Amino acid sequence: MMQGNRIFLSIAAVLTGTVACAQGSYTALKFKTATSLYNYEMLPVHTQNYERQQVFEKACQSKAAMLQYVSQLRSRFTQLAGELPQRGKLSAQVVGKVKGIGFIVEKIVFQSTPGRYVTAHLYLPEKVHGKIPACIEMCGHGLDGKGTGSGSAEQLAVNGIAVLVVDPFSQGERQQTIDAQGKNLTRGVTTEHTLIAPGFLLLGSSLAAQEFFDNSRAIDYLLSRKDIDGDRIGCYGFSGGGTQSAYLAALDDRVKASCVGLFFSSRERTLEIQGPSDGCQWIPAEGREHIEIADMAMMNAPKPFLILDGRFDFVDHWGALRGYEEVKRCYSVLGAAEAVEQFYTDDGHAIPQPSQDKMVSFFRKALLGDVKGEVKPYTYWHGNDMRCTKSGQVNLEYQDALSTMQECEAQMDRLADQRKAFCSQSIEQVKVGILRLLGLTELNDQWQAIETRHEMQRDVEEYRYQLNCEGQYPVPVIVRIPSVATKQSNVCIHLTDAGKASLLLETDRRDAVSDGTIHVYADLRGFGETSDIFEYNLSKYWNTQYRSAITALHAGKPLVGQRVQDLRTLLNFCATNTLLKGRKIVVQADGMNAVVVMHAAVLDERLAAAKLTRTLKTWRSYIQQPLQHDMMPNVIPGVLCCYDIPDLLVLAQGRVIIED
Repeated sequence: MMQGNRIFLSIAAVLTGTVACAQGSYTALKFKTATSLYNYEMLPVHTQNYERQQVFEKACQSKAAMLQYVSQLRSRFTQLAGELPQRGKLSAQVVGKVKGIGFIVEKIVFQSTPGRYVTAHLYLPEKVHGKIPACIEMCGHGLDGKGTGSGSAEQLAVNGIAVLVVDPFSQGERQQTIDAQGKNLTRGVTTEHTLIAPGFLLLGSSLAAQEFFDNSRAIDYLLSRKDIDGDRIGCYGFSGGGTQSAYLAALDDRVKASCVGLFFSSRERTLEIQGPSDGCQWIPAEGREHIEIADMAMMNAPKPFLILDGRFDFVDHWGALRGYEEVKRCYSVLGAAEAVEQFYTDDGHAIPQPSQDKMVSFFRKALLGDVKGEVKPYTYWHGNDMRCTKSGQVNLEYQDALSTMQECEAQMDRLADQRKAFCSQSIEQVKVGILRLLGLTELNDQWQAIETRHEMQRDVEEYRYQLNCEGQYPVPVIVRIPSVATKQSNVCIHLTDAGKASLLLETDRRDAVSDGTIHVYADLRGFGETSDIFEYNLSKYWNTQYRSAITALHAGKPLVGQRVQDLRTLLNFCATNTLLKGRKIVVQADGMNAVVVMHAAVLDERLAAAKLTRTLKTWRSYIQQPLQHDMMPNVIPGVLCCYDIPDLLVLAQGRVIIED
């Protein structure tokens, strides 16, 4: 490690220790937090998967029940994928050809939707007789994307199956956050995927759904060719490509055989032991809709399906074994037990030659009708000048090319009338719509306050409380009532991303003279005293609350909505506590807390006034400038179909002011 990095980490450790010390001095909960918040966030995930398993068990009782189970899965999954772009002309071009060893590579460019250019390599057997089967290969995470060669595509081509290797968003010649020379501005693919994902999420889609769309359009391209048999299409991918393969196979009926490598496992178990993956590997509310990764495989039943994994992979092997067991039961009930297979080796996150051979054999059986699945050997090859564009990036190459940022902003503009119509409804209708987006059927007013400490300080009486709301995570609160407070004194609620301890520490250091205001310092879930452990939120995702935010989205309960409930509980406390009730309630908040306050002000008129700083002023900024930290906790799926931040300020009728 470089000296500079050691110094940085040492400073970070000191600062973290200082904050922890401060938090310890200003705690209000009865218990130590550590991982308790994330354990709480996992409860709906466990509950939803338990409910799913109960339904699955019933489906296993008969073929008719299983067919209905699979049909309903497909319906819910299609709905989750959301509205996709229109399928227009592909305007496909073969921009070059390269000869390999026993195969030919055509360099392809097509438009999946106007302005969205897709680059790909088509591997064709050197000698083609009549129409041949083909596979879509979806790239694993790597900036090079399709690169200068694919061993899997080469071997399949040598074995008589064409392969179209497609560059996904953020990889190969389709990188999005680049400078004028085409250099990527992030550390890599998983970072860029996570940073561009909010734009699609806010518009009611997802990066996973958009990748599916591009891969589905790649099938459209194959079907447009005279040398490809459209009735014999397969798909496969490894790691991030395995994710894409799972989604494509589940959502596109034209896929006749599928292989998912180095992704298939248990979503529930992965979230629990590792936390969520990057922004292209999930669609919000999959948990709420009772969809596990195994279900994606079942949506293919009874078509041939192969799972490849490694015993020592970081993608949990136990989850893969249990998931395969479920898929095998589904296929067995449908009378197709032999159509699903799992193959793994004593390896990590890799596809060694035995795994690749197994996949080639699988596709020879499924697409060529080769009963034995014999595999011809091949010589590994990589080509020179494999780029499909001169500049190396489609967004630099074509004048009409649209980046994901430009696409999303154009879609946001198209939704302007829809947002106007939503906000023009009665306030009660607006509130119902907001609660729906926040994942709340209604606000919960079943709560109680537990006093955890009371002491007299110089000129101030301090109370500490744990606010318990039925089924919710507790809210820690410290109330300070100055000796000069009167019946006319206001109550000021303080919320900050740095946690209440940071405010109290500064207040005590300044020793300021009181104006009589009663101050209430609180930590909504995920802040201050209730913060998740820093090390469990990978810095590459640029989100300090990443695992809580994504797990909440998986369960269909966005963090903003959960925190609105926390603030509701806090308002209930202030409105009924003997020392606080009857007073005007104002709020001072910053950062992620500020977005929560904006929603609460619309939903609860008891919040008389709010002053916000360092806050999001429009979700458009997330779309235009994705190189930002801590976006995910502020993401509400589909919110821009209904309202933006300025709309909330109008709906709050002047009670919310942004001061910077």
